[in-house]
Amino acid sequence: MSAPAKLEFAKRTGMSSSTSEAFQYRQGEFSCEELTLASLAERFGTPTYVYSQAAIISNFERLRGSLARIPSLICYSVKANSNLRILSLLRQAGAGFDVVSGGELSRALRAGAAPDTIVFSGVGKTQAEIDAGLAAGILMFNVESAGELEVIESRARTLQKPARISIRVNPDVEARTHPYISTGQIIHKFGVPKDEALELYRRATHSPHLRVHGVACHIGSQILEVEPFWKALEEILSVARQLAAESIPVKLLDLGGGYGIRYADEEPLDVEGMTRGLEERLRGTSVQLILEPGRALVGNAGVLMTRVLYVKRNQRKNFVVVDAGMNDLMRPTLYGSYHEIVPALERPAEKLQADVVGPLCESGDFLAQDRDMPDVQPGDLLAVLTAGAYGFVLSSNYNTRPRPAEVLVHGGEVELIRPREKVADLMAGEKA
Repeated sequence: MSAPAKLEFAKRTGMSSSTSEAFQYRQGEFSCEELTLASLAERFGTPTYVYSQAAIISNFERLRGSLARIPSLICYSVKANSNLRILSLLRQAGAGFDVVSGGELSRALRAGAAPDTIVFSGVGKTQAEIDAGLAAGILMFNVESAGELEVIESRARTLQKPARISIRVNPDVEARTHPYISTGQIIHKFGVPKDEALELYRRATHSPHLRVHGVACHIGSQILEVEPFWKALEEILSVARQLAAESIPVKLLDLGGGYGIRYADEEPLDVEGMTRGLEERLRGTSVQLILEPGRALVGNAGVLMTRVLYVKRNQRKNFVVVDAGMNDLMRPTLYGSYHEIVPALERPAEKLQADVVGPLCESGDFLAQDRDMPDVQPGDLLAVLTAGAYGFVLSSNYNTRPRPAEVLVHGGEVELIRPREKVADLMAGEKA
């Protein structure tokens, strides 16, 4: 593919230039790094998630490079894609981890994460999850409520393991994104208002079982503008300054994640511009910044392979029926999200407007609606792009459908990092 063609493909498909190097047409065949999707489908079947190792590492290094002059720790948000191999890859690259459940904590530890690089977020931590975090010796709990602080203190007292904590402040910052993934306003369930946070810090500093470690916030996901992050940082900086004035110093400022990427024609977040603004606002402070990217590291590093089963036509609509459904990729149904869909064999002309739908017994089972696309035929292989985040992790076994396989490509090599489930696996714990 020529340089102009690569640029046009990156623009049309929503991929960054570095990621479009990983996913592109090579001599007419859509490829991940050096392997064609057709060869991967022949080996592993469909539907299958395909990830590019080079793209993941490139995304991580780009973010780390933009933070070169800021004392910082990048804690990958495990909820975006929790495959152990990907966690291990990011851990080897230097990432810590942001977890929101005991299961994610277990995954991070299984992948070799140092406990003091793990932040435990989430609005509904159970006693068992808190105990697991204390036993592991994690970096800190991001506390979401007064009730949670009480439980953490009680468990720390019982286990005789002091708990490092930050309070998640709800900065009441509006970020333009889908309402289901906006988290930083007072109307949302996450965090506590600043005044309440200050009172919780005062309580915590008087407890022999709690250690005040930081101030945290998270304003949402898939945010495309830099200003909300700057405003959120200023809000938690103001809390840190108030605490310092009361002789309650903090070491960490956790700004969360939510860095938007391109799915269609939107401009992705200007990461370098955002971090320059963060650097300016942190100048003269001694705190370490924690960022929690998820989608920004893995979203455009993955595709979902699926094969056309049937093409249906009637007087009003065309339907391309594929073997991947909303149980495999929930985002279009859940959020109305857009994912570019391209054929594995390059075709020059768009000849068909159709809904790309799955095999499940739901009208909401679609991957695209009213999409202009090549006139595909049964048996054709398609790639659903930018599916590396919130893809497999949101999958289900609805209609007793086994979840897809996952593979990781590195140059001309491929590794099966999760085998396809079998129907027998789904019934293994049941009694007839």
